[in-house]
Amino acid sequence: MTQTSPAAAPVQAPPDRRRRVHRAWFVAAVTFVTIIGAAAFRSLPGLLIDPLHQEFGWSRGTIGAAVSLNLALYGLTAPFAAALMDRFGIRRVVAVALTVIAVGSGLTVWMTAAWQLWLCWGLLVGLGSGSMALAFAATVTNRWFTERRGLVSGILTAASASGQLIFLPVLSWLTEHHGWRPAAVTVALAALAVVPFVWILLRDHPADIGQKPYGAREFVPKPAPVTGAARRTLKVLSASVRTGTFWLLAGTFAICGASTNGLIQTHFVPAEHDHGMPVTTAASLLAVVGVFDVVGTIASGWFTDRFEPRRLLAVYYALRGISLVFLPMLLGPAVHPPMLFFIVFYGLDWVATVPPTLALCREQYGEDSAIVFGWVLASHQVGAALVAYLGGLARDVFGSYDVVWYASGTLCAAAALMSLVIRRRPAALVPAVS
Repeated sequence: MTQTSPAAAPVQAPPDRRRRVHRAWFVAAVTFVTIIGAAAFRSLPGLLIDPLHQEFGWSRGTIGAAVSLNLALYGLTAPFAAALMDRFGIRRVVAVALTVIAVGSGLTVWMTAAWQLWLCWGLLVGLGSGSMALAFAATVTNRWFTERRGLVSGILTAASASGQLIFLPVLSWLTEHHGWRPAAVTVALAALAVVPFVWILLRDHPADIGQKPYGAREFVPKPAPVTGAARRTLKVLSASVRTGTFWLLAGTFAICGASTNGLIQTHFVPAEHDHGMPVTTAASLLAVVGVFDVVGTIASGWFTDRFEPRRLLAVYYALRGISLVFLPMLLGPAVHPPMLFFIVFYGLDWVATVPPTLALCREQYGEDSAIVFGWVLASHQVGAALVAYLGGLARDVFGSYDVVWYASGTLCAAAALMSLVIRRRPAALVPAVS
């Protein structure tokens, strides 16, 4: 009887190495498209200033105050929205938020007084958009990914810029040729169109479909709904404000909001119009900002997975400040190469600050990082709201925006220094608040 040698042992078929794409990437794609669809409301404020001023005679400061309320609520709602997502689920909160945006934007077509602008665009759209803020992207990233979080947060942050790219030229054309009301209706319809998409395709947690988060080695059960969303949100704030890192992150992000949403997004189009540039042309330049914002933000997410986040922030803010100081010399009636260079440069840096800021929140505050980031985002929007108002006021008082550009450039230099002060290693983690 012959003995079988090891070499003659039956050979097993090699395992099938084909891998399905993890469901987390589909959820990220749904989130991306959702944010794009909701981004129409982010494109409109800068286009409203001149038409509303001409039709109703409202001062730019009055209109800027409504935009300020919108931006402030956008930020202040975000941390509560993150807690509500833990309580009621992502789908429900996002669907309701989109509906509120649609109602607020749609009602503006009948307004005749400034308080109605504050109510519809300031209050309703502000509350709805706050629930669709970056805390939404942070919650999806934290639940569905344990690897590639920097990259995913960069991609989802870029979705807002992609929406701006899609909607801004359309809305500016509608505003210039048909008035601002069709543009407001377009925003309402875009928000409503995304609601069924969210309800059917978005999932709250990997455990809902029996999967692990992307990159996780073990199955993660879905946590029970967390009751007392408002109480938990305030408790997390109370705990985080006792750490110096929170104030540094909030301060730098406030300057980020002041120099992007509050300044460029709100006042760039009217500033260029002051120098004789057509509104559609100026709006198209902002759309180009959106193109390069996508590239810059995704690249920033990739960098955040590999480099020190606080050093990235310092570089981003320093470069942004330098570009703002030179902007008054570039404004004019026509598009020229130096202005194109500014647009490309500013686009790459627009929200590149989000992935490293989110990474620092996650590093420092663990399970509560999405809510902490919501509060940091609130400071972003408070800074944006202040400059949206003060920028319009400065234009009314001085007859130009020059002082606002220089002041914002100086603030960015301060933010660069603040970023370097953030500790390299985590401070004592704030205990998760139940």
